[in-house]
Amino acid sequence: MAVRIDENVEYVPVGIAVLTVSDSRTRDNDTSGDVLVSRLQDAGHHLSDRAIVHDDVAKITAQLKAWINTPEVDVVISTGGTGVTGRDVTPEAMRGVFEKEIEGFGEMFRWLSFAKIGTSALQSRAIGGVAGGTYLFALPGSPSACKDGWDDILKWQLDIRHKPCNFVEIMPRLMERGLGGRSS
Repeated sequence: MAVRIDENVEYVPVGIAVLTVSDSRTRDNDTSGDVLVSRLQDAGHHLSDRAIVHDDVAKITAQLKAWINTPEVDVVISTGGTGVTGRDVTPEAMRGVFEKEIEGFGEMFRWLSFAKIGTSALQSRAIGGVAGGTYLFALPGSPSACKDGWDDILKWQLDIRHKPCNFVEIMPRLMERGLGGRSS
């Protein structure tokens, strides 16, 4: 993958909240959440908040809506609940709040995963979208998947210097008329 960073553009840190969706994780054993926090801070972004919620659509949705309405949160990255078992409901919760889905995020995540884990990538329902001017991304619950999602996709798309385009440079336009959200 050819990464192009325009060093003439000033870096812009964004506020990122990390959500772990799990019935068994606590702050003491949330290794996937730790991976995301470490990587986003190493990249120069701000950790706006961090939470762990159970695999429950209503609880996930409530946390997402709270962060969408928090001005310091520009991006939410979740880990966990993206598989195909009965308890995996993160994509359903996210789709319940999306105004627009970013289909390419899940497609690209699975494409990158295929190179590493083969057809097992089919079991991932990684997803991305926008709601209320906030980006929402759901990654699988393994530390390796979080590393891949950050290192291969989000690190670059959340860097305003990445060319030819990135998510940060269009943040001011997410609330334009016709896109829905808080000020449409």
